[in-house]
Amino acid sequence: EDEQIVAEIMRRRFFPALITHKAWEGFHFAGHEIRITEATDCYGAVVWPSALILCYFLETNSKQYNLVDKNVIEIGAGTGLVSIVASLLGALVTATDLPELLGNLQHNVLQNTKLKCKHQPRVKELSWGIDLEKNFPRSSCHFDYIMAADVVYHHPFLDELLLTFDHLCKNDTVILWAMKFRLDKENQFVGRFQSLFDLEVISNFPSLNITLYKAMRKGRMK
Repeated sequence: EDEQIVAEIMRRRFFPALITHKAWEGFHFAGHEIRITEATDCYGAVVWPSALILCYFLETNSKQYNLVDKNVIEIGAGTGLVSIVASLLGALVTATDLPELLGNLQHNVLQNTKLKCKHQPRVKELSWGIDLEKNFPRSSCHFDYIMAADVVYHHPFLDELLLTFDHLCKNDTVILWAMKFRLDKENQFVGRFQSLFDLEVISNFPSLNITLYKAMRKGRMK
């Protein structure tokens, strides 16, 4: 079953028939053809399988997780695929990442959502753990969903990542998080995450070492 679903998800990806001056790859989600421009010089500008897992889940569970008019923030948005799919499904999306990734992120978001979405998504800088209250004040920022795909990998900012989840998450915020398991240090982050949040496994894909989680603040999971 795992391999069948993974095969179905991977069939959502397609490549240009002709080689062009700008590298891109395409995806079919939410009834649209989405073209994503990637870069090979940094991890954040590549579409990873965790993003496809999360997009597929959002599309196939759109009744249970109805995103229409919901306020959504994606952390570590990278190429923007998850943010684009959430926007096409009716959400008001804020796609965030590091400053050096915002140009490509903005390009992808605009190219794939302009005149196609109920709410035009926003692109905003977010360096984990830095100026959180200044840029995302608790008093005025309320997100129904926080989305994250493959944000835990070999980097030294796990403390800052947990702080960012904590800052952005209200009592009724739902976190949808696709996690690829690689190394023990990164895997231990799940245990630390559970000190603040209740965690539920939604789907598991052993062939990809990816788990899709739903999380809420301690004691708020229904």
